[in-house]
Amino acid sequence: MVQTVQVDLKQMVLFNGTFGPQEIRQLENTLAAGHVQYAILRDAVAELDAKEDASPATKVRLGVCQFLLGRYAQAAATLSHSDGGALAHFYLAKSQSAVRDYGTAQKSFDAAVQAGYNADACALGKAEAQRLGGDPTAALATLDHLSGAVEQTAEYLYQRGATVAVLGGNPEEVVRLYERAVEADGAHAGALFGLALENDRRGNDDEALDLYKKSALRFPPHAGTLLNLGILYEDRQEYDRAVQCYRRVLDGDPMNEQALLFLKDAQASSDMYYDEDAQRHRDRLSQVLSIPVTDFELSVRSRNCLQKMNIRTLGDLCRCTEQELLASKNFGETSLVEIRDMLVSKGLRLGQLAAEKTTRDLFEPEMLSPDEQAMLSRPVSDLNLSVRARKCMIRLGISTLGELVRRTGDDLLECKNFGVTSLNEVREKLTSLDLKLRGD
Repeated sequence: MVQTVQVDLKQMVLFNGTFGPQEIRQLENTLAAGHVQYAILRDAVAELDAKEDASPATKVRLGVCQFLLGRYAQAAATLSHSDGGALAHFYLAKSQSAVRDYGTAQKSFDAAVQAGYNADACALGKAEAQRLGGDPTAALATLDHLSGAVEQTAEYLYQRGATVAVLGGNPEEVVRLYERAVEADGAHAGALFGLALENDRRGNDDEALDLYKKSALRFPPHAGTLLNLGILYEDRQEYDRAVQCYRRVLDGDPMNEQALLFLKDAQASSDMYYDEDAQRHRDRLSQVLSIPVTDFELSVRSRNCLQKMNIRTLGDLCRCTEQELLASKNFGETSLVEIRDMLVSKGLRLGQLAAEKTTRDLFEPEMLSPDEQAMLSRPVSDLNLSVRARKCMIRLGISTLGELVRRTGDDLLECKNFGVTSLNEVREKLTSLDLKLRGD
């Protein structure tokens, strides 16, 4: 179970005394009590960092506290010039892994074991570095070599769940591993994040939000937790909270590209005025545009021409110009007037949506091979998009790859909370399948 004893952060940081795994756990639990405690630690760390001629042991204390604040690059630099003991090697390895120097991190975990740090803890850290470094098979092998009590710990269960997920294992097994990890330690940041992510992917927004919030209480902050929590806050139009999440990421990683872009989007969104009347107007217009042309009493000539041109709804008509209709065989001025009058009765006109003209006829089943039809019929979920991009697909009602490739990049950018980063992600995933958005 989680140790909830709180300590005097300033006293522990600034004054000499025992400083090991137990004291670090107490620091973590105290930090989770709220932002006031974070501010105390931040100020104490600044005071300790300002001291001249700090001893190697003091640098270990300073480096670990910098790690807890999420200042991983600073922590790595400080710990690399500390006492070279087991604790220093272990947190140096964790800091190196956090700045994506996974190969060096694995060597530092090995050094920590040689210096006397808990071998199981180092193996779990090494497995994470292997997984994040792109070798989940090696990570699973490292985990498989562990046995005994460690297999029931939250950290082991989390690392195994995350590794199975990357290897494309049974999603239900992944969820069970995360749930067991949370049962073992209800405050384990990684397990809470993993379980939140699985709920997020299944559309359980409320459950995901609650789990992300619990994970975000822990220090050091989990970048994935903060980014996804920020996105959920944006969905709820709680932009100030989203901004706080992105800034926490940037506190530890000032050059995090996703956090920088998301922060910019959230700040811009918080200044926008949401026009409910305009939204209602757009909704009504969408309903009118979806009305089938067969609902109207048209002449046989007009009806046949529209059918040949694959025009099924008023929206399809509004995407056509007068010239395009007149270019159709047997479609004359009489039919044109008839169509004009029909559209005017609904407050519409020909060519009104010409700029949004789709390429539907490029994807008609009779023009595609069986393999092409199968490809475009695949669900958009097969792209394994990020949370932000996936929510855009839901908002736009895009459920298949065929529906997606009928959209332009500008169409997607019009969707709330969908930015250039997400657009590039969609384009990259489509390119891997030899597909592209309309107009690309």
